[in-house]
Amino acid sequence: MSEPFDLFRISEEQEMLRDSVRSLAESKIAPFAAEVDEQGRFPQEARDALEAADLHAVHVPEQYDGAGADALSTVIVIEEVARVCASSSLIPAVNKLGSLPVQLSGSEELKSRYLGALARREGMFSYCLSEPEAGSDAAGMKTRAVRDGDHWVLDGVKRWITNAGVSEFYTVMAVTDPDKRSKGISAFVVEKDDPGVSFGAPERKLGIKGSPTREVYFDQVRIPADRMIGEEGTGFATAMRTLDHTRVTIAAQALGIAQGALDYAKGYVAERKQFGKAIAEFQGIQFMLADMAMKLEAARQLTYAAAAKSERGDKDLTFFGAAAKCYASDAAMEITTDAVQLLGGYGYTRDYPVERMMRDAKITQIYEGTNQVQRIVMARNLP
Repeated sequence: MSEPFDLFRISEEQEMLRDSVRSLAESKIAPFAAEVDEQGRFPQEARDALEAADLHAVHVPEQYDGAGADALSTVIVIEEVARVCASSSLIPAVNKLGSLPVQLSGSEELKSRYLGALARREGMFSYCLSEPEAGSDAAGMKTRAVRDGDHWVLDGVKRWITNAGVSEFYTVMAVTDPDKRSKGISAFVVEKDDPGVSFGAPERKLGIKGSPTREVYFDQVRIPADRMIGEEGTGFATAMRTLDHTRVTIAAQALGIAQGALDYAKGYVAERKQFGKAIAEFQGIQFMLADMAMKLEAARQLTYAAAAKSERGDKDLTFFGAAAKCYASDAAMEITTDAVQLLGGYGYTRDYPVERMMRDAKITQIYEGTNQVQRIVMARNLP
């Protein structure tokens, strides 16, 4: 285990990045956040702004035309976007989730083709692991890929796919040898325009309404054999390695949502008057704010430490990635709930952003592995 006081360090460049992303988010993303939620529409304004600033996929290495940002810088980008709009933060977050299997295990040709396309803004990336009967038990998936000469033919359905229908590229896990369970799963890159690819209707969700979540259908989808990511049978291992890294980005999203809620609540209680004075002067309110800030800062420290471990590839990343995601998302749910409470009746209305933040926070406890699964992962990988 690393020394506790040498897990990470925020550089001056990273602080400048935070300031830059916060400014962009407040000026070009925040004004549309309520409308995006209300209408349940994709935040195209956010995508345009992030892509124009090369902030849509900062994790892509420089050799593939990317910014080459480290894991902590990627966390900062996602955190600052999520502070104003959780749906929009899923653009950089899921671009990393979808493309990281290629970066971790793909051939040089695949990396050049697809990481380069992502960096050059030629399309977004999504990640296809879950299925109707294979959620927490991802190894129980049924989607099949059968070899046919120089091609693979995919059949099946994936569920809960973030940004499905908007993304051009999809990392898809499929069974290539049914007798081997997890070791019989392989990973592929599928393109939106491949014949046989189609999408279900958008899910009607509690939160992150601006990020489309849809089923993806594969009906005799024939793709070249060189679109396999890594060796045959290594797809499930690649999927789990990917989640070790990207659970940190979900923690970052949770941090941003919580920070946005705390910031708004602080401003509100300073202005709201009852009994002749601002309610911020009441000790009960002060204690609530103190607890919110304490939980948020603890979550941030754990998340940044996990990001540093992600960058270094530390052996205990599996534990720290799960811990960061679990703790930060639990904290975000508590903090946003308290923010709604601090606003009283106003907090319960859509005229104020904290109810949206509370709804958005809930999914961070569920996707990329429920927090119950995170606790199983942590228990199996105690440092």
